[in-house]
Amino acid sequence: MNLDKIKIALQYALPKHAVSRLVGKLAAAQAGALTTQLIKLFIKQYKIDMTEALHEDPAHYKTFNEFFTRPLKPGIRPLATEEHIIAHPVDGAISQLGDVVDGQIIQAKGHDYSLQTLLGGNEQDVAPFLGGKFATIYLAPKDYHRIHMPVDGVLKKMIYVPGDLFSVNPLTAQNVPNLFARNERVVAIFDTNIGPLSMVLVGATIVASIETVWAGTVTPPAGKDVFSWDYPTTGPQAIKLKKGDEMGRFKLGSTVILSWGADTAEFLADQQPETVTRMGTPFATINQ
Repeated sequence: MNLDKIKIALQYALPKHAVSRLVGKLAAAQAGALTTQLIKLFIKQYKIDMTEALHEDPAHYKTFNEFFTRPLKPGIRPLATEEHIIAHPVDGAISQLGDVVDGQIIQAKGHDYSLQTLLGGNEQDVAPFLGGKFATIYLAPKDYHRIHMPVDGVLKKMIYVPGDLFSVNPLTAQNVPNLFARNERVVAIFDTNIGPLSMVLVGATIVASIETVWAGTVTPPAGKDVFSWDYPTTGPQAIKLKKGDEMGRFKLGSTVILSWGADTAEFLADQQPETVTRMGTPFATINQ
């Protein structure tokens, strides 16, 4: 058995929820000099550019989570403000992107999976995206881990979908069927100027928390059932977010999957699998 197969086998055997919650508690602990030392080791291991961070000194962060979700300096990620441009929502790398074909999207070569399952199983939720576009962006440990709006949007619905916590790195994506549709995730559906837009925040091994700006921490605790929340899209209670506004964050990294409807927007030609992404840069053009 080669090393890759051993790594995948361990993924199945590992008590992923228990390990992830334990790591989450450690990452939230205020351990003084020990926390600072851990942050310094992490910076060195993953070659993190702290000159981009609002607070460059590792000792500034009281917990590892504070460091991991560190804000960037103002203006360090210029936003593509043109109305016809969809911006990248995160720093990361494109895993896959393309068309939603027969309700399926690509996970990796030889692996497709159901968009309806990804969004929580409701036929009405997936209907606006059939025949449309999708994009999967992987956030590595070194990346900035706040998630921003690619366009102006009004929150319509949030769905919590329970699941496993497999790693979402490229090796696992190539070897674990239905990976993103079997992992724990939070789905946000917005009304936008290109119609409905879904943003799926996928959990993974040692992802200690998924948060949104309107609901705070959605998970943990992990649930056993799908839950959904509907939000007013008009009036004073409507949750309106501008392009570039923060909409959520990961504590210890994962994946974001976007989808939108047919004939609304096209990816720019230079956007391909493995393309490095930077939040706010152009991703797609809205059809006029």
